[in-house]
Amino acid sequence: MVQPLLQLLCAGAAFGLVKALEPRLLDETGAGTEGRFGAVGAMREALEGGVPCDLIVLTDALIDTLTVAGALRIGTRAPLGRVRTGVAVRRGTSHPNVASPEALRAALLAADSVYFPDPVRATAGIHFASVLKQLGIHEQLEPRFRCFPNDATAMRELAAATSPRPIGCTQVTEIRYTEGVELSALLPQQFELSTLYTAAIAQRAAQPELAARFIALLAGADTQALRAGAGFED
Repeated sequence: MVQPLLQLLCAGAAFGLVKALEPRLLDETGAGTEGRFGAVGAMREALEGGVPCDLIVLTDALIDTLTVAGALRIGTRAPLGRVRTGVAVRRGTSHPNVASPEALRAALLAADSVYFPDPVRATAGIHFASVLKQLGIHEQLEPRFRCFPNDATAMRELAAATSPRPIGCTQVTEIRYTEGVELSALLPQQFELSTLYTAAIAQRAAQPELAARFIALLAGADTQALRAGAGFED
């Protein structure tokens, strides 16, 4: 018997949560998953480009847009929670003071490399690039930028960095599940980014019932503690 496969397109912020619940889906339904994770812009492009998809996890705003466009099934959306954005450091290095805009500016200027996701298609990357511009240091730091297609890759590269003073910025969920990096602090309140992520079923889903089952796991009350541990807030 061929094992059913649930096709996923997910924002990188949901990676840890999805991976934690895949064994439970397999135990309860006998179904596996085949997932693609990355920047929300890239996942939207994949959906619109015809990549197989039963279930998608994106920012709530993008879920709205795609539902109106007819790409997602009405009445299937379920919020997973809000994810905040923070400053990351390589494990074992000192945690800089970033409690105020002035402190954040000083910490970034003291770094010899700055790791963050795609400033065009990744939620955290777009926001962090804007923060750098508001701080007036975007151009000055640009030679030190280490940008990658998604949050997970940016954090893995930060963990592997060999320079003395690297620093990074991305969503808390990505920092928490990446070995070798630590959350130093959230961005200062003036620059806070809290992003609501939502799951929904694709209009062309081949496994809509299975997708609904997995959404119930991802967003259900009995997995709230798991979501919280991964960095999702109510």
